[in-house]
Amino acid sequence: MMRYIKLVNFEINRFSKIYLSLLLITLVSQFAGVIIVTKSLLKDARDIMKEERLSEAAYITNYGSLDFNHIANTLLFVGPIALSAVALIFYIFLIWYRDWFGKNTFIYRLLMLPTSRLSIYLSKATAIFLMVLGLIAFQIIILPMQNALFNSNVPQALLSEMSISTITIVNPILSLIIPSTFTQFLISYGIGLMIMSILFTAIMFERSFRIKGIIMGLLYCGIAAVLFLAPVLMEIGNFYFYPTELFGLMLAIGIILTGLSVWLGAWLLKNRVTV
Repeated sequence: MMRYIKLVNFEINRFSKIYLSLLLITLVSQFAGVIIVTKSLLKDARDIMKEERLSEAAYITNYGSLDFNHIANTLLFVGPIALSAVALIFYIFLIWYRDWFGKNTFIYRLLMLPTSRLSIYLSKATAIFLMVLGLIAFQIIILPMQNALFNSNVPQALLSEMSISTITIVNPILSLIIPSTFTQFLISYGIGLMIMSILFTAIMFERSFRIKGIIMGLLYCGIAAVLFLAPVLMEIGNFYFYPTELFGLMLAIGIILTGLSVWLGAWLLKNRVTV
């Protein structure tokens, strides 16, 4: 267990500089977005009121009040979230291929450690999942500060205050990364874990069989996608499921695919990937 924890810590430390950069970019860009966009919104509102000789009440009647959703839909706010998501998706591949193609082919030393290769597999998956949770936690921490900053800079007469829960529900990107219920959290991040395990297995196919492995990995990803979406595809074909039945089927298939992918990926790493 201690070796597994050390491996997780090792993997996180290897990505720490890039990870901290992502956190810093998110912090600076989103707070800058709050300030810049708020000033732009207020300037536009004052210009319209001046040109059309509107009172604040009349402006709200004609154009609506200002709320945080105006900020949450801007590139400065959602851009860092998208960048972090792309970086972590890319790292799913980098966390393996860096060991093979980096200096001194570190994978040879890693695979010869006196520990189970399953621990190596799980440590890499755990490191990525913890980094995802860390980014989400960071967003949850700074979001109330950003909302408070917006509310303090907008005149009360033009402001429509939004609670944090409302912001996360209304904005499609925030609602995806910050689910409103624990069940939605398990579903969203359970699907994320399933996709990561499938990609890990595809990488193991490629590392085990090289050119043939690329085809095998792509086929595995395709078959897994079809199996997971099979209940939805059946509904499109007029085969009706009750919502609870559809959820139960997709949950069962997701758990099976995740377990199968972890087992198969670990088996390939142990028996087919050689040093």
